[in-house]
Amino acid sequence: MSFDVIKSGPLSLIQDFGRYGKQQIGYTQGGPMDEHAFLWANRLLGNPPDAAQIEITYGGLELRATGATTAAVTGADLAATLNGQPLMPWYSYHLEAGDTLVFNYPLKGVRCYLSVKGGVQVLPQLGSCSTVIREKIGGVDGKGGKLQPGDSIPYSSQEKSVLMKVRRAYIPDYAAPLNLRLMLGYQYRHFSALALQRLFSAQYTITQQIDRMGYRLSGDPIKCPLDGIVSEGISYGAVQIPSDGQPIVLMKDRQTIGGYPKVGCIAALDAGRLAQRMPGSAVRFRQAELEEVAADRLRFIRFFKLNC
Repeated sequence: MSFDVIKSGPLSLIQDFGRYGKQQIGYTQGGPMDEHAFLWANRLLGNPPDAAQIEITYGGLELRATGATTAAVTGADLAATLNGQPLMPWYSYHLEAGDTLVFNYPLKGVRCYLSVKGGVQVLPQLGSCSTVIREKIGGVDGKGGKLQPGDSIPYSSQEKSVLMKVRRAYIPDYAAPLNLRLMLGYQYRHFSALALQRLFSAQYTITQQIDRMGYRLSGDPIKCPLDGIVSEGISYGAVQIPSDGQPIVLMKDRQTIGGYPKVGCIAALDAGRLAQRMPGSAVRFRQAELEEVAADRLRFIRFFKLNC
């Protein structure tokens, strides 16, 4: 049994929770850009939290199911349909052999997640099937390829699970104002007090230059006297300040090392919220302490029963 890809859209990828412990040999973590939506898609089906699924960016994906199963859709509203009937996100659905799923283009948010009972069955590479195109690893072909017409994505479960939905309290508003909680890093001392004040008071706009590697922002420039630094490891959510002073927030497919000065790092959960914003959306930075962000992350880990 499988999902057969009829149309692939601009960027549809196989992702599990990520490829961890491999950065020292040059592989980034990959994984879902929006962890919250990804984990809910698996939770609705009773899957393990890291079960592999499909991340659909900007829509355009059309699939045909070859066997009966139960699936869940979370994240962005891509005006999806099941056999021509509207398919709301944050619900699970029964599928029959021959059913057609179509994901159109965004109404709210950017990235949608499609999970199937038991997860899609894709061969892991270095412990994960997450797709990282730049590194040519993961995915259906094992070589980092995005989904293409003609691909077949296997799944094994024919179980008709009880249909579930996510409570409204847990569904994010992708149009709400977004404040990114920023924890200052050790290089913040190279930025003047005026530069830091500007960073935390200005409004920034998400540019067209966004992808799974990073989000470039536009606004009041933040100057740093350092032209560069010795290349060092880069954390998820790190905020680089290049020579033009425009912040870059580094995301799941970031490079493993880099030489731009970094003012700090945003909370991982906030990076997931950023990943659902379209170009032109406004964001702000708010200074946060490690203890606040760590406590929030611990609650998240316990809620989804993550083994990390």
